[in-house]
Amino acid sequence: MTKWKKVAPEEKQKLGERLRVALGRRKGISEKRMFGGTCFLLNDNMLCGTGSGNFLFRVGKEAHAAAVKRRGAKAMVHNGRRMEGFIWVDPAACDARSVKAWLELAAAYVGELPPKKKRRPRRSR
Repeated sequence: MTKWKKVAPEEKQKLGERLRVALGRRKGISEKRMFGGTCFLLNDNMLCGTGSGNFLFRVGKEAHAAAVKRRGAKAMVHNGRRMEGFIWVDPAACDARSVKAWLELAAAYVGELPPKKKRRPRRSR
């Protein structure tokens, strides 16, 4: 189970900024607060993010087994359930080049997903 650790706000900001820089001007990217950090979405599908002082990458179930073998990686466990296709990565194990490599792996999976349909807001009764 992932142990959530307290992370200073400035540390969260630094991790988010590292992802922003690595994403550059990639089209279709938006940001959303999730998992106690910031997530970056590609066409409204989660691509990557930060949380508990780590990076989070969505690599898909097919790439999961190979991804957890990479340096600094571990499977995401949420509420006691292993989340296949989502990988936590220790930022200390990532230089700028490896962050881009993780993003490319995630983008290869997420880029093939259909864009999410926008939900209509619920009307009050």
